[in-house]
Amino acid sequence: MGGLSSRLWFRRGHVAEEPGAVGNVEEVVEAQAAEAQEGERSEEAQITTSHGGLKRKANPVGPLAINPRRKYANAKTRSVYEALFLRGEGSDVQIRALGQQWNLHRAYLCQSGYFDSMFSGAWREANMNTIELQMADENIDRESFHEVLGYLYHDTIIIPPNRVIAILATASMLQMDELIHQCQEIMKVSVTAQSVCRYYYSAEIYGLQNIRSICRQWLLDNLMTRCDEDLLPEVSVDLMKELIASSDLVVIEVEMNVYTTLKKWMFLQLEPTWTGPRRALLSAADLWFARHRRNSDGALFLETDLGRPFVPVFQKLRLPYIICDLPSAHIIDHDALIPATWLAPVYKKQWLALLQAEQSRELGPMEVYASDLQEYSMRCGGQIHSDEQCSWRWSGFNFGWDLVVSYTNRRIIFHRSALNKCCGLGVSLLWQRKVAFRLRLISLDTTGRAILRKDTNYHMLFLRKDEELEVMNLQEEEVVFPLYVACNFLYLPGEAGDAQSEPQGKSSEN
Repeated sequence: MGGLSSRLWFRRGHVAEEPGAVGNVEEVVEAQAAEAQEGERSEEAQITTSHGGLKRKANPVGPLAINPRRKYANAKTRSVYEALFLRGEGSDVQIRALGQQWNLHRAYLCQSGYFDSMFSGAWREANMNTIELQMADENIDRESFHEVLGYLYHDTIIIPPNRVIAILATASMLQMDELIHQCQEIMKVSVTAQSVCRYYYSAEIYGLQNIRSICRQWLLDNLMTRCDEDLLPEVSVDLMKELIASSDLVVIEVEMNVYTTLKKWMFLQLEPTWTGPRRALLSAADLWFARHRRNSDGALFLETDLGRPFVPVFQKLRLPYIICDLPSAHIIDHDALIPATWLAPVYKKQWLALLQAEQSRELGPMEVYASDLQEYSMRCGGQIHSDEQCSWRWSGFNFGWDLVVSYTNRRIIFHRSALNKCCGLGVSLLWQRKVAFRLRLISLDTTGRAILRKDTNYHMLFLRKDEELEVMNLQEEEVVFPLYVACNFLYLPGEAGDAQSEPQGKSSEN
């Protein structure tokens, strides 16, 4: 066989036994490529300088230097591609699929694991001249199949992000690991609000765990921060359940905002053709659910036939951190989406937690487990718009804590305030309180990719009355605003377990 075919066979560890027609065609192609290279060399020899008409070749190490070997190889590859793939010269097998036929060569097709197994095994197609292929994967189309077959002859392919899934599907079917890797690299750098869900589902189908993880993290970072209503209809029930269950979800404000996002998402799942303005989405959702409630004799929505598919998602809400805020509790009651059988035990547990915080001398968690922090911690957050001093606190019960978060001089500071201002129920006057916490700081670019990510991991925080503690320092960091601050808190030792569990530690008040 010709030189190019020998290179390909060597790469796969095969030896060609019969040169056949492919080798003859390649010899002609190689001669044509050599002539093209010779012509290029002749052109290079005519380059002149402005000094006395002396002739010289271009500087071989300059920025515009020409690599004769590369140009020869490229010319040869192009010629092989055009002669063998596009024109089908010397073809020894015909592939028919998707309403089209390709006159190809077993020697090149065997670079694909799929065809290699077909032609070298006991398949009936091994000795057939015409092979009909049925595409079970709907992601494979005629264009992607043509491009991937051509890659076997050309070793070059252009993969735009909007075509990467079709190319990936075809490469996966034909068992072409190198091309699959190229698709992964394209997907890594092109995750956006428009592509993230498609990439996530494709990664699950084709076993790309790293792409799945990248897309999942993008969604955890952006689902609540971007407020992108165009993204919500693309999130499936199973994917939303996974996101809402995670303590890594970046929650802006408090858990009630997660409920609001789910309400809008569920409405768009039920009414995918809704096209109103973004600012009207929540009102449209409220009107839709109110109308459904009237038409179903006041039935709670998640107990109806329409609502049951969404139950697994809403079960992942952390209801104890919603009902502790009076306006939020009123909204939950008014919406009538969540069954009363879910809420009754939550109210009981939180009432006992209130009594424990108000009437005991609990300092806070003494021993906590990572699983408790992941599953039961309070999720809350804030946004720092510019490099200026700011502070905030989260509304709600918070178990006697008035925890103020401040950003000043590129530092994040926690301050335990002992003044009973507008912070809900009475502030605990225990001389010291403890809380298990984790703080994350994230900055996102315009595509939603994290360009800064800092994480304290979980720690136990000890604060006396009016004491403050620096929890993160950004003075040495390249900071891009806005910054998103995401926090997880576990306030009491019994939060993750039985509400009536025995206290794990006591201390006298100062």
